[in-house]
Amino acid sequence: HRRRTAQTNYGRLSMNILILGSGGREHALAWAIAQNPRCDKLFCAPGNAGMAEVATCARLDPEDAAEVLDFCATRAIDFVVIGPEAPLAAGVSDALRDAGLLTFGPSKAAAQLEASKAFTKAICDAAGAPTAAYRHFTDAQAARDYVRAQGAPIVVKAAGLAAGKGVIVAMTEAEALAALDDMFGGAFGGAGAEVVIEEFMTGEEASLFVLTDGEAVLPLASAQDHKRAFDGDEGPNTGGMGAYSPAPIMTPEVTERALREIVQPTLAEMARRGTPYQGVLYAGLMIEDGAPRLVEFNARFGDPECQVLMMRLGGQILDALLATARDALDSFHLNWADDHAITVVMAAEGYPGSYAKGQEIRGLDAAQQDAHTKIFHAGTALADGALISNGGRVLSVSARGDSLRAARDRAYRAVDAVDWPGAMVRRDIGWRALD
Repeated sequence: HRRRTAQTNYGRLSMNILILGSGGREHALAWAIAQNPRCDKLFCAPGNAGMAEVATCARLDPEDAAEVLDFCATRAIDFVVIGPEAPLAAGVSDALRDAGLLTFGPSKAAAQLEASKAFTKAICDAAGAPTAAYRHFTDAQAARDYVRAQGAPIVVKAAGLAAGKGVIVAMTEAEALAALDDMFGGAFGGAGAEVVIEEFMTGEEASLFVLTDGEAVLPLASAQDHKRAFDGDEGPNTGGMGAYSPAPIMTPEVTERALREIVQPTLAEMARRGTPYQGVLYAGLMIEDGAPRLVEFNARFGDPECQVLMMRLGGQILDALLATARDALDSFHLNWADDHAITVVMAAEGYPGSYAKGQEIRGLDAAQQDAHTKIFHAGTALADGALISNGGRVLSVSARGDSLRAARDRAYRAVDAVDWPGAMVRRDIGWRALD
């Protein structure tokens, strides 16, 4: 019955679409989906100030399945796209599918690939996927003893969802021990009740995104994120300070190897366990001498990688998401232009630590007059008609170009045109590829 409903909805000439989420990733998805003629009415929940320019924002809790289902019924929603990880971990995709709604996003069981780092490591072991050596701990003292025995550098991860902030790349033993104290002390809530401690991998990081309906796999363009807060990859880890696509390190040979050795064995193991994965799978990779190893899986588009992918794809993304949701990827193709895209995050000063909110931001219209430039909102809000900062990562200033240098120059011109004295910006996004 659910499959018949999905196929009927997909066949409609136009659709009412709901995107769950409120960040830069969801704004980019909304902006791209709105360009597709199939999109009739577009809703975002809860949305943000930027998303309100292309969609109707609704005040509902995206993690409350009953509330989402009621909204879908009253607004005659045909297709739901789940942006962030929290609704997936809460089982919202399962409730939507059970109600017969066409839905993009993995089940709660499949989303454990992101929600539990210990689960992911177990899957990698079973699938033979190359990843860092690791140990899983629920006891703080045992974890401390392990760090002292192993030494540094070493990687300490909160095992659960921590909004992209629960990973500490500790260059000293003292830093690793402090991270354990924070995690077991509740700095990351329930996410830090268990930890995974990994070997420190060397190489260059890149992101591989694939769409999968549980069987067929459609690789998307590559991207590279910049996790550290400051220029030169210095400072603390963040949710991402910028990204660009494509990433030269992801050669066709590296991509094929990552698909063969990591992605496809993982999907096969998930299917074997009775929890097939349907949605976008984001594999964070460490690449050294042409050999990729898995850093982590995410069960959704990366942020800010999604912004550069949407800049390059535009309205095509809706057709791809629909094909994924209705198990029709085996005959689906995307047309990628021979272009480049880059996004530069404008964050609140102090991020990822404590930061101020409520700072007024001006000049966005002037900053994005170029047709190849778009500013996506993440942590913004409207107060008395003024745009204000309302989060750590606030804006993703994005641009396309025939070359990465052209895209970068466009993006930084737009950054400099934004009137926000309190912004924190990395000035070297894309430096690896440009070097």
